[in-house]
Amino acid sequence: MTDSLSQTKTLSQSEFRTISEYIQQNVGIQMPESKKIMVQSRLMHRLRALKLNNYSEYIDYVFNKDKSGNELTIMIDSLTTNKTEFFREADHFSFMTNSVLPEMISKGHKSLKLWSAGCSSGEEPYTLSIVLKEYMRNHPGTLSGFSLLATDISTKVLDQAVNGIYDAEETDGMNFEMKKRYFLKSKNPEERIVRVKPEIRSCVTFRQLNFMDSSYPISDIFNIIFCRNVLIYFDKPTQENIISKFLRHLEIGGYLFLGHSETIFGMDLPLETVAPTVYKKVGN
Repeated sequence: MTDSLSQTKTLSQSEFRTISEYIQQNVGIQMPESKKIMVQSRLMHRLRALKLNNYSEYIDYVFNKDKSGNELTIMIDSLTTNKTEFFREADHFSFMTNSVLPEMISKGHKSLKLWSAGCSSGEEPYTLSIVLKEYMRNHPGTLSGFSLLATDISTKVLDQAVNGIYDAEETDGMNFEMKKRYFLKSKNPEERIVRVKPEIRSCVTFRQLNFMDSSYPISDIFNIIFCRNVLIYFDKPTQENIISKFLRHLEIGGYLFLGHSETIFGMDLPLETVAPTVYKKVGN
């Protein structure tokens, strides 16, 4: 390999267009010109790992030479943004606890099915599990149980999610009793890490899913779907198409939670707004 960092540091316009068009068409995430430096920096470590001289060689490797498709998965993992935290946008969980769960129980639901779509590294589905466990602890006899599906396109973050290991500072916003109930501390005092307890991890099933697929290989009908701070990466028609596919798997009367910067305004969907970025399915 020619040791020329000047070659590896420059992603040409045509190379960026090849990558960005693939991501937009197959993953659905928009890659405008403003993302060019991000793409360049995130893929540079792949050039070094594969001992390639430049981005042209990398593109040839990804799309032509790597018959296994492994590098394509790694490229998608590298370019999809995964930012999340426990109890992010906490008012959603308060609304679920104070309004949604009591309503569903009053309608005769004893067990609930939830879907965390775009779950990233697992903080959201584990937060949902904790919220439900807390509700069951505080309201004994109301719910017999729940199941939770968590999906993401990135295999890298799904691997982290399955392990359930996080920096201890991610739980700093929780009270001591909640941390004690649902997290294990590392036995090594020099490691500030925690792990979600097995009884919480066992409630969540993680699967890979691409929102751009024409239909989703999911047989369940859910009571509650969370898809927060994911749709912002798609254009408006794609957002509406994805939500329509979610609704195929949401019961009438079920709830859809979106991120605080997301909206269904202008979309023709059988949903009514019940709280900020919380929607109820009112028809098919």
